Amino acid sequence: MADRIKSPGLLDRMIGYLAPEAGLARMVARQRLGMLMHYDAASRSSRTSSWHGSASSADRAGMVQGARARLRGVTRDFVRNRPYAARGISVITGNVVGTGIIPSVKAGADRTRLKAEEIVLGHLGSTDLDAMGVLHLAGLQRAAMNAVVEDGEVLVRRRWRQGAQARRLKLPFQIELLETDYLCPWVTSHGDNEVIDGLEIGPEGRVVAYHLFRQHPGTASTRTDLSVIRVPAEDILHIRRIDRPGQLRGISWFAPVLLTLGDLSDYQEGEILKQKMAALMAGFIEREDNDGPASSSDAEEEAEAMGLSNVAPGTLTELPPGTKISWSTPPKVDGYDLFMRQTLAAVAMGLGITYEALAGDLSHVNFSSGRMGRMEMDRNVETWQQQVMIGQLCEGLGRWTLEAWQMAFLRAPGFTLGWTAPRRPVIDPTREIPAKIREIEAGLTSRQRAQREMGLDPAVIRRERIEDAAQDDTEGGGPVVPAPKTTPGAPVAAPTGPKP
Repeated sequence: MADRIKSPGLLDRMIGYLAPEAGLARMVARQRLGMLMHYDAASRSSRTSSWHGSASSADRAGMVQGARARLRGVTRDFVRNRPYAARGISVITGNVVGTGIIPSVKAGADRTRLKAEEIVLGHLGSTDLDAMGVLHLAGLQRAAMNAVVEDGEVLVRRRWRQGAQARRLKLPFQIELLETDYLCPWVTSHGDNEVIDGLEIGPEGRVVAYHLFRQHPGTASTRTDLSVIRVPAEDILHIRRIDRPGQLRGISWFAPVLLTLGDLSDYQEGEILKQKMAALMAGFIEREDNDGPASSSDAEEEAEAMGLSNVAPGTLTELPPGTKISWSTPPKVDGYDLFMRQTLAAVAMGLGITYEALAGDLSHVNFSSGRMGRMEMDRNVETWQQQVMIGQLCEGLGRWTLEAWQMAFLRAPGFTLGWTAPRRPVIDPTREIPAKIREIEAGLTSRQRAQREMGLDPAVIRRERIEDAAQDDTEGGGPVVPAPKTTPGAPVAAPTGPKP
């Protein structure tokens, strides 16, 4: 309360001297106004002296003193050398991408769909999609998601192919993943457009081009070429998580937890050193006279002669008269488990995942609590899937695919692409799958939606079920349908399984 009372200024003191009643009324009114419009967290006091408030935009905050690049470099070092950082990025990417976000072709005519599946899925599902010829779609998605979490963003560049380069490709384009180190920070304008951190902003406020180095600034090549090229925005997918309105650049997801992770790693190293010291047993030989060994080597020889150099359990050793041994007291290691658990829980919350997923520790949860903890993480994973990977990477890749089709065949595609995220882990299938079936039967969800939530393509399932039924009618065999349970005296229903 004391920090809310404002001292009277020069004008207040003058009014109070000339007209005490008016001055008092003025002071009371000012104090009441200050109390009505006050926020404790906005006050400047000893409690808030270490707080930093800034009115900068999201992109400006990342540019100050090279904050974005610094965070990117430190995070990469942590992922390389610190296990919990590597585990965090693995958990996020593993849940968001998994075995891959699967494309599916949607078309009215079966003939159109079958041809599109052969060409489009054949191109996207092979290493022909990768400009380096190494990864297929799922691998590219995983590498892109790793970069988004670690660096905060990643660039995907479209490379058109023609002539001999396009002869072996089903569609005339490939993609190249670029780390954001490629963005040139020193280009500030292009014509009338402003360039900020390598992003060229058009008059409407949209990014119209990217200014990129020809090579990675940290390349291992001996032929370094740091000349800058301008790439139109139509040939770039800028993948990042957008947390604030108007945000153009991404920031490492580890930004809120790097300090904690660093302190945790240092603490863990200290505890490991204490454990090493606690495992040591040192003895000190004391004599009543001062006639001791002349050097450390003489002391070792004397200890060996006494039988003290290798003391085994149950050993009885007689010491010379006037000699005794005092043992060191190693330090104790207390509270390690609790501290690690609480700190890792804070790191997990900052990343948006559960402690159990980060630490791999399931000793403190049962089925119900583990599932409740997963619910919040699953919401985050679904958000990242839809807003980052599908909404930006996959939809952009689908748009490029349709453009490449039109360029290759000189006609409108006649189909669209859908995307199915990987299956959410089922903790207890015996409970969760029957519950999903009851939701479908009650009309709370559709069968297609339930199949997509399980990471399956409804069109593929429907086609395979028709093929299975046709093959069963032709060749026989098919699944064995168990007989329904009946009560005594009730009529037995006829079997509904496939004919033998």
